[in-house]
Amino acid sequence: MSEPTQAVYERQGFGRSLGIQGRIGLLIVDFVNGFADPAVFGGGNIPPAIARTVTVLEEARKRGWPVAHTRIVYAGDGSDATVFSIKVPGMLTLTEDAPASAIVPELTPAAGELVVRKTNPSAFFGTGLAPWLTQKGVETLLVAGCTTSGCVRASVVDAMCHGFRPVVLSDCVGDRALAPHEANLFDIAQKYGDVVPAERVLAL
Repeated sequence: MSEPTQAVYERQGFGRSLGIQGRIGLLIVDFVNGFADPAVFGGGNIPPAIARTVTVLEEARKRGWPVAHTRIVYAGDGSDATVFSIKVPGMLTLTEDAPASAIVPELTPAAGELVVRKTNPSAFFGTGLAPWLTQKGVETLLVAGCTTSGCVRASVVDAMCHGFRPVVLSDCVGDRALAPHEANLFDIAQKYGDVVPAERVLAL
């Protein structure tokens, strides 16, 4: 009989907690209309994750944390198409003025909050997010958004690679299917960042 999965990771030294250190920032990944709508790119547990993030965003604003939002935005003529959009052609419909690409109303960015436009899964790849966070003095980056298995995971891995401490708010991230959501939360917690419910983080 094979060794239980958790035991394998523990035996090999994975899963150490990063903890919260220094200034905190909040990254909200792709909570846009198209991912809130099961008929477009959404479904699963994304709507509850959006609802929970509303509270976190309110707290971040009260506490003066730097906040960044992301959107997937392609040129209207598809001139900036990527391998990502070849794999998922529907992504090309997410243009600057497309309603599906707009951030959901309940999480509308406030003045001073960064909005990152991207054409790949990671919020960091080819964008100015990393230097913006560095300029703000951020060390620990709270992450909310969707999808857990896609743009959230890619952003967490790149956050770690840039030297930030990623903390995924487990009830503020969602995916169109629960199996990849749960598998990726486990994997992130073992190798790339911490995975903690929002209430526990805010209590700290």
